Amino acid sequence: MKAWLLPGFSGTSSMELSTSVEAPIPADGEVVIQLQYAALNPADYYLADKQYPAKPRFPHILGRDGSGTISALGPGATRFAVGDRVTILRGDAGVNTPGTLAGLVAVPEDRLAPAPSDWSMAEAAAAPLTYLTAWQALTCWGPVPAESFVLITGASGGVGVAAIQLARALDLRPIALSRGDSKVPALLELGAEKVFDPSDPKLAEKVLAATGPRAVSLAIDNVGGELFNTLLGVLSDRGAVSCVGRLAGPVPEFNTARIFFKRLRIGGVSVGAYSPGEAQECWGRIVKLLGGKRPVIDRVFPFGEVPQAFTRLRQGPLGKVVIAID
Repeated sequence: MKAWLLPGFSGTSSMELSTSVEAPIPADGEVVIQLQYAALNPADYYLADKQYPAKPRFPHILGRDGSGTISALGPGATRFAVGDRVTILRGDAGVNTPGTLAGLVAVPEDRLAPAPSDWSMAEAAAAPLTYLTAWQALTCWGPVPAESFVLITGASGGVGVAAIQLARALDLRPIALSRGDSKVPALLELGAEKVFDPSDPKLAEKVLAATGPRAVSLAIDNVGGELFNTLLGVLSDRGAVSCVGRLAGPVPEFNTARIFFKRLRIGGVSVGAYSPGEAQECWGRIVKLLGGKRPVIDRVFPFGEVPQAFTRLRQGPLGKVVIAID
């Protein structure tokens, strides 16, 4: 089997392509998927840089997202049949067990869902992790009243795009933050009500002018860094921040006094906290809510160009970076 091997916690640039990796054998309750597509996530390079709580055996195969057809069933696996089109929701693949940057992957069947029949297999690979993450970020504080403003940082990334689409489906009003002007038309077309540049020194003023006295009920933060304190400043009374990522690094000079007087809530988002049943239930609701909307794919790279795909991911794509596994 072919696969990209990570020799240690040495960064994605250290990966090497091998054509002689032993094919997986499904354990009890597992199936083997012949992969057609994989999708990259920042968590992949966090793991490679030893910034993620994982303990894989090396050499390790990265890749948490993937779609393909089932090629083998392990003992006790009864939910699917050989030949079924499936996508991986969320499990240990690519974290502590071999992932999807390979020709084949073994996955517990309760971590799979049928690929939506009206989506391409590339779209089916691109969606689960980011949409489940965006769903948890939008719903973990309980129902957000309709027409509330939701501020989304890193809005052009996979989770950001998913959050815009799902917020609109939930009758919320997403405000997107994205650097520069190049992605503004696409973000507005996806459903963002306003798009602002996070580097604008008048960002807080512009956000509050757009929201009026209602301010922002929920912020979905994919970035962290210096921007975090700005988010706290534009939240409404009893507003909340769902912390998803830290692309900009640690938050400097965090002032806890900003939390006290407006009784703000700050919490982490982790799809790994979902049980298999919860992930299945949430995924079903997500696909139904999306209706005719589809995942956004920035670019599909051939399997031999995985390093270039990771470079693109770090540059800040619009949507997901996907790998075609030929």
